[in-house]
Amino acid sequence: MWKEYKTVRVEKEDGVSWCILNRPEKRNAMNPQLHYDMLEAITELEVDKETQVLIITGAGPSWCAGQDLREYFRGTDNNPLERRKASWASQEWRWRRLFWFPKPTIAMVNGFCFGGAFTPLIACDFAIAAEDATFGLSEINWGIFPGGLVSRVLADAMCYRDAMWYIMTGDPFDGKRAAEIKLVNFAVPKDQLRAKTLELADKLKKKNPAVLRAAKEVYKYCRTMDYGQAEEYMSAKGTALRLTDPEKGRETGMEQFLDKKTYRPGLGEYNRAK
Repeated sequence: MWKEYKTVRVEKEDGVSWCILNRPEKRNAMNPQLHYDMLEAITELEVDKETQVLIITGAGPSWCAGQDLREYFRGTDNNPLERRKASWASQEWRWRRLFWFPKPTIAMVNGFCFGGAFTPLIACDFAIAAEDATFGLSEINWGIFPGGLVSRVLADAMCYRDAMWYIMTGDPFDGKRAAEIKLVNFAVPKDQLRAKTLELADKLKKKNPAVLRAAKEVYKYCRTMDYGQAEEYMSAKGTALRLTDPEKGRETGMEQFLDKKTYRPGLGEYNRAK
């Protein structure tokens, strides 16, 4: 058991760390305390040596119902300092820290995923949903637009027509539809959700962690660069990786393939056992 938080539970098992939103009685709606707890938990997990893969999920029958309207919005309307602190913590963990988390991240979506929950959903490297999960951008129904960073990150994860449809209608959709429009990687029956998520985590754990980190950073940074900038960045990043990779993966992988002929790169990873 990791340290205790008021609204978050962290569990670790065999290299996988589970960061669990833990307000099941509120469908894991995000109040200021949850933002503070998540920011602290993710910051500690960033440097936790036992964490190889991070999974974000929700306690009980919901992933996250979005921002807590009563405590996050109404509760801070007349308290600008608390609103500022909660808003900063909210964006910090949901996007900046999670998007750049130095290890692979998976959103395991059970139950409701509404509004502000789309930000951490999209920040994760992978997302797997239960087929009967319920997604929705309900902001239009109660008088606001998808704020924070939601409208911005939607542009990264949904096509224009689908994003405009769900932003402007507020129509809910299930996990199967989320997979169809590639908001999540795939959807599975609820009783298979945990097993399929761990299956992906196990696959990732077999890869060289330094290369995994570099691979996600290169892709995410290069998306907004022009071709010349991307070429220069990747050249420098490749040199840095060769010099800093504790496993010397590039040399080890080529030696096992070209000299020892013990594996095929197209069919799996090199043997990392020393």
